[in-house]
Amino acid sequence: MRGALRALFGGRARRRWVHLILGGALAMPYVLVGSVIVGPFTGVDNVFGSLPLQLGSFALGLPMAALTSLFPLTRPLESAAVRALCGVEGDDALAHGPARTRAERARTALWFTLHLGFGGIVAGMSLAVPPFAVVLIVLPLFARLRRTPLALPHALDHSWALALSPLAGLAMLLGLAACAAGCGALLARWAPALLGPTAQDRLAAAEARAADLAVRNRLARELHDSVGHALSAVTLQASAARRLLGTDPEFVREALAAIEDTTRRTVGELDAVLGVLRDGDAPDAAPAPTLAGDLDGLLRRTRAAGQPVTATVATAPAALPALVSREAYRIVQEGLSNALRHAGTPVAVRIAVADGRLEITVENPLGAAPAPRPGGGHGLRGVADRVRLLGGTAHAGASGDTWRLSVRLPLTTPTTGAAGATTARPLPKGSV
Repeated sequence: MRGALRALFGGRARRRWVHLILGGALAMPYVLVGSVIVGPFTGVDNVFGSLPLQLGSFALGLPMAALTSLFPLTRPLESAAVRALCGVEGDDALAHGPARTRAERARTALWFTLHLGFGGIVAGMSLAVPPFAVVLIVLPLFARLRRTPLALPHALDHSWALALSPLAGLAMLLGLAACAAGCGALLARWAPALLGPTAQDRLAAAEARAADLAVRNRLARELHDSVGHALSAVTLQASAARRLLGTDPEFVREALAAIEDTTRRTVGELDAVLGVLRDGDAPDAAPAPTLAGDLDGLLRRTRAAGQPVTATVATAPAALPALVSREAYRIVQEGLSNALRHAGTPVAVRIAVADGRLEITVENPLGAAPAPRPGGGHGLRGVADRVRLLGGTAHAGASGDTWRLSVRLPLTTPTTGAAGATTARPLPKGSV
């Protein structure tokens, strides 16, 4: 019983009732226009004095409502009303924008017609039924009401009819509530089909979300690689400068200059990334570093931090494709960052081209075990993502007494969407 009462008079049912009343209010101008047509056609001056003529005016008004629903704002306004009043769950269940295709406009016209049709009927019943039902309920208590037109005096000549009139009044109110609840439930059920996005809309939204996620992941990798490497280098440079402050002023000056250069470059990259996050586009942002543009600077700043680095470059970085050169720079940077944070021993970097692939190797003797970090590191995971997107392979781990990061990148971009185009092997979790 409680569930039935909630279905008829609960908060959701009342909101849907309000939605239907709004539909009836929207239908009134069309009914008035229909009455202007019905009146002269039938020769009746007072169309609203006849229920059949009222229904005829209502029937003529609905096609006009369907035509006016083709205005662009109809669909988003109706969708907003359904979200607020009909209890349709899911933000993506209903479309946000105007109808664009012929099928969408046809569904919008059908929905608007149903809303105004059901709303007009329920609104008319809501105006007519409650007064009549209240008279029936209180009729046994007031003898004077038994001679009013609303009381149907001829039907109340029998005492049993008079006794049952309150029950009849309550039944009419329950029937009105049931009609409103049923119409509201039907509209809520049909709303996603008539006002919801099409399959093409859902596909476009999914592609937009995927593209946004890809951009965010790329920006997260850029932040990790640039800021993480800079912080590691600056920490070691500052530590070395502090230890030699009183004994080697020249080294201290070089370390401070390296810190200044590192932080200036990192702030520029950070501004570029934040510009993309803030504005969605950063046309004036500094370009991402590449092997051709900054490999020498990367090696110089790493050596200034006190890390011995030997580099063998057996190819011309300027001849590499821009995308490969950019990702290769970040991979080398991550390999050097690992050595700065964990090894503290000489690092050997080798970059060469063989069999149409760019080969990158970063090696250093195994030092102290890395300090554990909550959730593990993200550097080598980012390397694996970069390599996978380019269709290359990556391996990282201990080989004897040497830690080796080995990456092979194709010099041509893999075909987008090809199944199995990427073959990056997952790197050991927590290695960074």
